[in-house]
Order: sequence, then structure tokens, then C-alpha cells
Amino acid sequence: MEGSGTADKEENFRVPLSDVVSECVKRWFKDTLKEARAGDINMQVLVSQMYSSGYGVSRDAEKAKAWMTRASKSRPSVWRVSDKRPGYNASDSDSDELKEEDS
Repeated sequence: MEGSGTADKEENFRVPLSDVVSECVKRWFKDTLKEARAGDINMQVLVSQMYSSGYGVSRDAEKAKAWMTRASKSRPSVWRVSDKRPGYNASDSDSDELKEEDS
């Protein structure tokens, strides 16, 4: 039988979804860090949140604080989201505060 053998084994090889997701998250962190280093304040906040939560990178409270401090030089309000999940931004925080005031 031609065609059976190595090619068939490669076609049947499956990577666990958890491994695929883990690699995507790590790549997201690397891409975000690149943009943060280039000066994007939103990405600096995101890098801080990622370091704080250990999302895509090992947890590191000192690096999280350093990135949030860097972002806060241009936008002091970022401290409100320093303890939030990655992707939670200051505009989300503003809407939460409005909800609390309306209650």
C-alpha cells in the first residue's frame, strides 16, 4: 500500500487543545510586550495585568507594578485596573463606577 506509513501517522497526530491554547496565550503575551515596549499605553496596562495574573507568562508582581507605573505616567487612571483580569481596561472601570453610583 503506497501512501500509508509516515504520512498517515502525521495526519492522525492531534495536539491537545490545552497545548494549542497555551501556545496562543504565550504568543499573545509576546506580541503585547512588543507593543508595550514600543510605547502603547493600553498594551503596557495589559502586560501589567498579564504579569499580575500569570496569564501567558509567570506571575511577577514587581514587573506588573513596573509596567503599570510606566503606563500611569501618561494616564494616571490606569491604576484602577491594575488588579483586574487581562483585557479589563479603564473604560470598563468607568462604566462599573457609573453602575455603582446609580444603585
